[in-house]
Amino acid sequence: MTHASEIVGAPEAAPPAPAPGQPAPHDAQLKPLRDPQPMLERTISQWGGHDDLWVFAYGSLIWRPDFDFSERRPAQLHGWHRALKMWSRINRGTPQCPGLVFGLLSGGSCRGVVFRIPAADGLETLGRLWLREMVTGVYDPRWLSCVTPGGHVKALAFTLSRRSPNFTGDLSDARYREIFAQACGRYGTSLEYARQTLEGLRQHGIHDAALTRLLRLAEAQQRDQLSVSSDEGARQDALHPSLQPPVADSHSKEST
Repeated sequence: MTHASEIVGAPEAAPPAPAPGQPAPHDAQLKPLRDPQPMLERTISQWGGHDDLWVFAYGSLIWRPDFDFSERRPAQLHGWHRALKMWSRINRGTPQCPGLVFGLLSGGSCRGVVFRIPAADGLETLGRLWLREMVTGVYDPRWLSCVTPGGHVKALAFTLSRRSPNFTGDLSDARYREIFAQACGRYGTSLEYARQTLEGLRQHGIHDAALTRLLRLAEAQQRDQLSVSSDEGARQDALHPSLQPPVADSHSKEST
């Protein structure tokens, strides 16, 4: 969920957490898609502040939550699915070569984890989450029912609308390969981000077939590139045999 500073607009080093109930300051260099303040206030109002806070993680929040929690459970969310279909123009790419991060899109189902934060720490945690996920107002925060081994919990989830300008739409395999090969932002490459997420999911026993397939595409491309480089090197050696190091005479003696 970037996503541990994976979302477009997240600051490189998080400043101190805002006061309870106050919005996170905006990155002065970025223009928010929407004002995140009303969304924060609505989220706080819907939570109420009396019960423990639950947060659903489906992307980088799984492997780097960046907040303290008292409990973590495997969880399944019906009606939504994880998809690598959100543009990242700063953290995992640039405006000229956008990268990708995960969004939670409607339809299907999604396995992830939920974190429980004590009620006393809920406002501070929401402030941290807004610093990380909602600087540009890209997500639609929702309270969604998650199925866990301990029963249903209502957790905060950061969903992505298909109407958002950050939604990529359907991308071809060739486009994914291109992005994985080229996109790099201030927190690293899109490929690194995808690999870290896959590893984080596996550590929790979650198999994401779609992500696995995309990473296999990237690996196949890397093998192809290595093969081409090797073939080119062999061709150059054949064209310029004089560049080859001399072969030692097996019968010669080392000079003294």
